[in-house]
Amino acid sequence: MVDQMIPKKHGVFMTLLALVVIAAACEGDDPGAVTSTDGSPASSTSTAAARGEGTDSPSAGGGATTTSAVTTTSLGPLLGLELELLADGLRQPTVLASPPGDDRIFIGERGGIIQIYDPAVGAILDEPFMFIPDRVTSNGIEQGLLGLAFHPDYANNGRFFIYHNDRDAKRQLAEYAVLPDDPDKADLDSGVVLFDREQPPDSVDTRHYGGMLMFGPDGYLYIASGDGAAGLKTGQSTDDYFGSILRIDVDTGDPFGIPPDNPYADGGGAAPVWAIGLRNPWRFTIDGDLMYIADVGQAAIEEVNVVAIDDPGANFGWATMEGSNCFRPANCDRTGLVLPIHEIPHPESCSITGGHVYHGALIPELDGHYFFADWCFGWVRSLLYADGAVEEVRDWSNDLPEAGSVNSFGIGGDGELYLVNHEGEFYAIRAVR
Repeated sequence: MVDQMIPKKHGVFMTLLALVVIAAACEGDDPGAVTSTDGSPASSTSTAAARGEGTDSPSAGGGATTTSAVTTTSLGPLLGLELELLADGLRQPTVLASPPGDDRIFIGERGGIIQIYDPAVGAILDEPFMFIPDRVTSNGIEQGLLGLAFHPDYANNGRFFIYHNDRDAKRQLAEYAVLPDDPDKADLDSGVVLFDREQPPDSVDTRHYGGMLMFGPDGYLYIASGDGAAGLKTGQSTDDYFGSILRIDVDTGDPFGIPPDNPYADGGGAAPVWAIGLRNPWRFTIDGDLMYIADVGQAAIEEVNVVAIDDPGANFGWATMEGSNCFRPANCDRTGLVLPIHEIPHPESCSITGGHVYHGALIPELDGHYFFADWCFGWVRSLLYADGAVEEVRDWSNDLPEAGSVNSFGIGGDGELYLVNHEGEFYAIRAVR
């Protein structure tokens, strides 16, 4: 994922300027600049009606099952999509998440702040849910608060998890709890560190931390961990946490348990590792029994990967491969590698942001479409993956020109799709009929 402080309002000039910065700063790698956040509250600009009527709660994996009475016969023809601005003034929001069965949307900001958007009032609450800038390093181009997930039984146990850079800039997974007498406030004294990791040995870079967190239908917590900008050493390694999807059991063990079918549960690699061969997986999602992973490329290809949840041990190829191309031609053995289902070449893209598979009630024509974006060029696209192949790709650039540098997508308690961008805007994706 990239992180840049030059506000881009989606014009051609600013896109070209961003690409110049990218080329000069990181030779085709992730662009970015540096800032810190001060934590002042975001402003709400929405008068949106409360939503979520007639829907079931999201699954443990972050999706939603809807039972709305709205059907395709009661809706006009889909003419396109549009973005409804719900709030702005956020400071580099990086993650959206909703607890199961909860209509509120929690917005994590890079500096260590979590805000709550309450659709019942159409605004961000005056006080943040969590305020921990003193525990977070956010000076690097991709550092800060990067992940948030609520326990599947959050309504009863109040447990949630964050992934961030601690004050020593280590990537850290920590567990917290909500205050028992205030559902809008985290208990800052409840924090427990589950793991932390410095950047790989010899790495002098402050990028590629990953950070996405999501519970799967198996009840386990899945964690995206980037290669630490040392992919030639870590991409194919099984004995560290880098360039991997990790899977842990937060309901057993001390500080966590290892699922028995993790590929290295009995040795041969780090026990939490579930899949390897990723560069900087900037957002994955779990839809039923499938995981969709958007992996940021090095210099030529952005990619979307899909793997079954019940198929641990996948190897997505980095740094042997970039996409379906050999990145290291002298050592390019594709045996056993899981190659992308979809690729976007440079310079058509430069840094992919993964999203979610849509199953909402308001746009049934797009049921099953996986949404993703490009951080540099500001486009939003969707694809339909079925029966092991991509059946359709749609480009929504003309419909959603204000999307900007999308940092993250999210599924709300209403089952609808939302996004936040680096410019600090929080949007709902709506149908035009």
